[in-house]
Amino acid sequence: MSQTTLFRNYRRSRLFIAVAIVFGATAFGAIGFWLIEGWSIIDSLYMTVMTLTTVGFGEVHPLSTGGRLFAILLMLMGVGAVTFAFATVLQVVVKSEVLRAMGFRSRYREMRKLKDHFIICGAGRMGSHIVRDIERTGEEFVVIERDAEKVSEMLERKVTHVIHGDATLEDTLREAGVERARALVACLSEDADNVYTVLVARDLHPGLHIVARAIEEQAEPRLIRAGADRVIAPTIIGGRKMAVAMRNPAIDDLLDSVSTGELDLQARHVVIDDSSDLAGQKLSVTHLKTGLNVVVVSIQRPNGEAVFNPTGDFVFEPGDIIFAIGSDEDLDHLRIRASGQVPEL
Repeated sequence: MSQTTLFRNYRRSRLFIAVAIVFGATAFGAIGFWLIEGWSIIDSLYMTVMTLTTVGFGEVHPLSTGGRLFAILLMLMGVGAVTFAFATVLQVVVKSEVLRAMGFRSRYREMRKLKDHFIICGAGRMGSHIVRDIERTGEEFVVIERDAEKVSEMLERKVTHVIHGDATLEDTLREAGVERARALVACLSEDADNVYTVLVARDLHPGLHIVARAIEEQAEPRLIRAGADRVIAPTIIGGRKMAVAMRNPAIDDLLDSVSTGELDLQARHVVIDDSSDLAGQKLSVTHLKTGLNVVVVSIQRPNGEAVFNPTGDFVFEPGDIIFAIGSDEDLDHLRIRASGQVPEL
C-alpha cells in the first residue's frame, strides 16, 4: 500500500473519530437532560449544544440539583471532547497541507533535473495509455493534468512526476521542463486546448517534437499550423485499424504484438552521426543483422528520399534515419553505435 493511501486512511479514521466524539457527547448530554429533568428532546438537545459550545444563553428551564451536577459533568467532559475534536480536525488539515507542500517541493526538485524526457499533457483515457506504454520502456516523463481526481489516480499508480496544473499555461510547461524535454504529447479533452498547448510549447522550445490529438478531423490542420509535428486523429486511426483487422487479421495481430511488446520487439528510429562507424559503410558489412539481430525496415535520406527494405549494397550516409525492429537491448546498442559512441562489432 502506498504512503498516499496510508495517509488517506489515517486522515479518514481521525476525522471519523472526531465526528463520533462530537455526536457522542451531544447524544450523551441530550439523553441525560431528558432523563434527569424530564424535558423534551428538543429542549434537552438545545441545552446540550449551548453547554458544549459555551455560548451561555442561559438555562432553558430551571435546573434541579441533579441537573446542575449533570451540567457540570457535561461541561468538563463535553467541552474537552469538542476541543479534542477541533484540534484533531485542525491537525489533519495542517498535516495534509504540510505533506502536500513537502511532496510538491521534492517532486519539483526532481523534475528540475530531468532532461531529454517526455511531457504528457492530459491524463484521461488516452493519456493513461501513453503513460503505461512509456513506463514499460523505463524512460522519464512528466504528466500535466488539471483534474485533481486524475492527479490522485496517477499518484496512486506511483507515477512520480505529476503536475496539477493547466498545460495551456507557459508557467506549467516550464515547470515540466519543456525547454529540456525530448517530446510532448497534447491529448487534452478539447481541441482548442491542444492547439494552445502546442502553440505555447513550440514557442518555448522550437526544436521540441510535438504530437497532438485531434478530436475532430477538422482540427488537424489547425494543430499542424500551431506547430505540431504529428497529429493523431483517433477516429481515423481506429477506422484504418478496423479495416486492417477485417481484411488482414494476421497482419493486425503481428502489428499489435510488435506495438505492445508481446514479442519482446520494438520499432524505433536512429540517426547516423558523422562520427559513426556506420557512415560510408554498406549494410552488408555493418553486421546489424548478425551482430545486433536488428531488422532494418527502411532508410530515410536527409533529402526526404525513403528506401524500403534496403539491400546489402546500400551505403549509409551521415544524417540517414534508420527505421529498425529489434529488442530493446539491440536497438539501444544500435542507437549508441549510430551516434559514434562505440566501435564496430
